[in-house]
Amino acid sequence: MNSLGYRGRFAPSPTGKLHFGSLVAAVASYLDARALGGEWLVRIENIDPPREIPGSADLILSTLEAFGFEWDGEVLYQSDRFEHYREVAGQLRREGMAYPCACSRKEIGAVAPLGHDGYIYPGTCRNGLPPGREGLALRLLTHDRPIGFEDRIQGPITQSVASESGDFVILRADGWFAYQLAVVVDDQDQGITQILRGCDLLHSTPRQIHLQRLLGFATPVYAHVPVVLDGSGKKLSKQDLAHPIDPDNPLPALGMALGFLNQEQPPPDLDKLEDWWAWAVRHWQIGRVPKGEALRFP
Repeated sequence: MNSLGYRGRFAPSPTGKLHFGSLVAAVASYLDARALGGEWLVRIENIDPPREIPGSADLILSTLEAFGFEWDGEVLYQSDRFEHYREVAGQLRREGMAYPCACSRKEIGAVAPLGHDGYIYPGTCRNGLPPGREGLALRLLTHDRPIGFEDRIQGPITQSVASESGDFVILRADGWFAYQLAVVVDDQDQGITQILRGCDLLHSTPRQIHLQRLLGFATPVYAHVPVVLDGSGKKLSKQDLAHPIDPDNPLPALGMALGFLNQEQPPPDLDKLEDWWAWAVRHWQIGRVPKGEALRFP
């Protein structure tokens, strides 16, 4: 496979320093792209300014550079693309595939069960806004037909988006665009053919495929690596200081990432970063990555 056939990406959010869990996803996506002769892009998903920590984007990029990652092309910033997202959201509304919603989170939570990412929307505003209410958010229409895909690591995944997630938000009440819309538009515009990321986004994938189909976009091939849990079973976050990665000494953390991904370890005398990466690319085997949505490490 050449670079025209494989185009992958790593897309961190600038909400803190790069932690070990994010490093695992970056290593896996990078090795898979390079092992198959593909391109590897970096995208900064700064679509949620209230959660963004100033300086995080630059720190993440400098950390990736210190660890020897080499990306293709310019870094894409979602904050530069708000007008394009607005155009797509407007298209979906004009074509009857999205509708305004006046419901607050509290109102939904009072009547709806929990789904994969919050409450399953009960369809209150699907057939029109309640009298005297103003639509603030924009929701995408869903259907009960199962959406399935073959995950390269986790195997077959099937979900009924309507019953397991409900009509989901693509434009939030606070005016910011939702992740599901932005990521689908960006992947299409960047020509992404392969997405290898963490299992925290596994259950978002059917929603993204549903949106891709509505827009007539191509659907990439997906693979999801297990989420890294600490010894107590807690998912690592950018605020978690228990698993720091040291840009001044990257090889130990890179070796740990390979270990988590169940890959063969390079010889101990391979102490140059460029040699380490060359060896790891040659020996990458996605079939060895453990199945399961989350694993404790160490």
